[in-house]
Amino acid sequence: MKADRGSVSSRIRIVRGQLDGIQKMIDEDRYCIDIAAQMLASSSLLKKAAQEVLEAHIRSCVRDALKTDEPNEKIEEALSVLEKMVARG
Repeated sequence: MKADRGSVSSRIRIVRGQLDGIQKMIDEDRYCIDIAAQMLASSSLLKKAAQEVLEAHIRSCVRDALKTDEPNEKIEEALSVLEKMVARG
């Protein structure tokens, strides 16, 4: 992985903690809006981590592939992930 491992790992650890908190909120039958808000916050952090990984992929793997005769595979991989990210909003 070419992305900053520390940054991505930190975001994932935060999400893991948020998910544990969400599960506790569900177990405690907390207010639906509060649970949904925490779910959205977790989703946002995951999206930011995915963006960081994708950006690093483009800046390294795709850039390196552009120097070869067949860059299309790496470009298509990146576009596929990007399309999924955009579609999921």
